[in-house]
Amino acid sequence: MWKALSISIRRPAMRHAGFLSLCLIAIGDARAEDWARFRGPNGSGISVSEPPVQWSGPENRNIVWKTALPGAGASSPIVWGEHVYLTAYTGYLEPGQPGGRLEDLKRHLIAVRRRDGAIAWKKSVDAELPEEERIRDHGYAASTPAADAERVYVFYGKSGVLAYDHSGNLAWRADVGSGTNGWGSGASPVLFHDLVLINASVESQSLVALDRATGAERWRLRNVHEAWNTPIVTEPDSGKAEVIVAVKGQILGVDPETGTRRWSCKTDIGWYMVPSPVASDGIVYCLGGRSGIAGLAVRAGGSGDVTAERRLWTSTRGANVSSPIHHDGRLYWANEARGIAYCADAKTGDVVYEEKLERAGQIYASAFLAGGRLYYLTRDGRTFVVEAGPKFSLLATNDLRDGGVFNGSPAPDGPRLLIRSDKFLYCMGESR
Repeated sequence: MWKALSISIRRPAMRHAGFLSLCLIAIGDARAEDWARFRGPNGSGISVSEPPVQWSGPENRNIVWKTALPGAGASSPIVWGEHVYLTAYTGYLEPGQPGGRLEDLKRHLIAVRRRDGAIAWKKSVDAELPEEERIRDHGYAASTPAADAERVYVFYGKSGVLAYDHSGNLAWRADVGSGTNGWGSGASPVLFHDLVLINASVESQSLVALDRATGAERWRLRNVHEAWNTPIVTEPDSGKAEVIVAVKGQILGVDPETGTRRWSCKTDIGWYMVPSPVASDGIVYCLGGRSGIAGLAVRAGGSGDVTAERRLWTSTRGANVSSPIHHDGRLYWANEARGIAYCADAKTGDVVYEEKLERAGQIYASAFLAGGRLYYLTRDGRTFVVEAGPKFSLLATNDLRDGGVFNGSPAPDGPRLLIRSDKFLYCMGESR
């Protein structure tokens, strides 16, 4: 299953070995054109594609297709083979619909044809009750699927982890806990070797590894508290892969084969942890919280409490929802409430710039980088395209504000760009 991956990378900033090694760890049998999980290869949010810069306007220029979705959701789209996959929910508290009954709540995995946006198939499951009577902001389908050559994996909170083949046939279903929360579940599945990794902090205060072929539980790390982030897998100086997950007050490094906690690092962040970490060259970067310390860097590896010797810096600049980008020695992100785009020196944490995105409003989507450009998507459908570099340069502002609420993160589809709202899936590409 695990094959060598050859990628032609033209941009100098992506040539270093660290980026490629992370891609190979996470992708496995994925192809260069696939975007097989939340934030793509190892959760980096970086694509080698070059999607369009501009697509809005009275003529809807560069919008290749727009598909009405059979349900709302906050998950991000992924791409595998002929399909775009995403999740949605119906039957209860759908935006713009009557309230409904909790007993009618269903979750759906939707396969959309890449070539024309037509829905190829939809697979639905009833919610395991009792569920939360209301989930703030995100609704009941916030976890992004993950895919490999055999299956698509979805996480529906207390309703379980499900695996389907690419024709929509159910392969297995696993239970990872029965807890619920008013903020719902947001962490997405991560594939590593023969495992499906699930951050089930809400459901059972656990990080759970399931067998990719059968769904059987392989290991469980407990005491994973107040963690809504999707884990990443990185390879530090030791050469031994580590699963990284941020919990309240700490970042944890975990052995992916056994679930043993190898190390922890204090964050001094006093909040639940939502943004997913990123890593490069053995260093993990993490954001979180709304006040005080809101970002840090730690060198992965080591054992025990590594705070004193391996935590490199902390910062009072950060974000409480959206995840950052590491690129060419700098970190980029947008604050979810202030509408401010940040650039920081990854070595020191010093802010290089902080620039207000005009009338940005809230930003829940994570930053996306492609073609040397950063894409920041707001909840009301505006996308700010910013040049990736030490000086702030706004290249375009695109507007999809007729499309509902946008909580998912952008995803590439070859040279095109996918954006989903709670109503539509959009595909943007250069007009010919």
